[in-house]
Amino acid sequence: MKITLLLIILFVTCPFGIANAQGFNTPDQLNKLRPMQDSLIKLGKQIVNNENDLERKNANYTFIRTLVKALQVPNSYAYNFDSLKTISIMRSPDNKFRVFTWFVMNEDGSYRFYGTLQMNTGGKLQLFPLEDYSPLLKNPEDSVNTNRKWYGAQYYKIIPVVSGPSPYYVLLGWKGHTVKSTKKVIEVLSFKNGQPVFGMPVLSGNKKIRNRVIFEYNRQASMLLRYVPEQSLIVFDHLSPPDDKMKLQQETYGPDLTYDGYKLLKGKWQYKDNLDMRNVPSPEDVDIVDPRKQAITDRNSLPRRRN
Repeated sequence: MKITLLLIILFVTCPFGIANAQGFNTPDQLNKLRPMQDSLIKLGKQIVNNENDLERKNANYTFIRTLVKALQVPNSYAYNFDSLKTISIMRSPDNKFRVFTWFVMNEDGSYRFYGTLQMNTGGKLQLFPLEDYSPLLKNPEDSVNTNRKWYGAQYYKIIPVVSGPSPYYVLLGWKGHTVKSTKKVIEVLSFKNGQPVFGMPVLSGNKKIRNRVIFEYNRQASMLLRYVPEQSLIVFDHLSPPDDKMKLQQETYGPDLTYDGYKLLKGKWQYKDNLDMRNVPSPEDVDIVDPRKQAITDRNSLPRRRN
């Protein structure tokens, strides 16, 4: 709770009037940003690796303060933080914003997510804090949320969709859940009156239109969720239980070596099942796994079709 309040206070009270020049960092700016990146690297390792729950959260407390301070440096948008590997920093393909996302594992094996959107204003600093509201969202696939009620995840892919007067972005994310299960998310981000909105009814399938799609599966399993640009297709493992008696126990689900997806058609995503993926190029998107495993893996196996 204290860390959440700090996150709100820091992002809300940070000076949005800092001027910057788009496109490069001056030597003075680099001299300020590089030491702060070094501090963030050390703190990030503490957040992931420290066995003590309180010390992980204290490291996150300091990490938030340091990140905000770094982003307050003029022209911070132009600084990539390339050496900071413990969090995800994704720029939209149209370079209109970038999103920072990360997580802290709780003592009970659950996760809490943190993040912020930094807009590419070419001038004043504009940040939108992302506040993880996951435990309080009763029907997250049906909800439309502000950044203050974010369905927390760590994003690894941004897909821009130009659809009429209302362009939007699809975000693919990893969401550690409990000691038994993991989740992945297809999120939809748009902007209304300059404010971020999460969730949009553009994902159709199984007689339902969803604002976002959430997958849950066994924590020991690895699920493919990636974008195939050549086909305008989001492809993912079909998840199933090991036994029909376990259909209501999603923590037992895992890939069954077949694939489903969402195909972009006229600005919306239509569900497609039993995809033949043999002609699809090998995946390039990384997959985020349990932090204690300290690894990033790709899935390269060839799929089979369901009969």
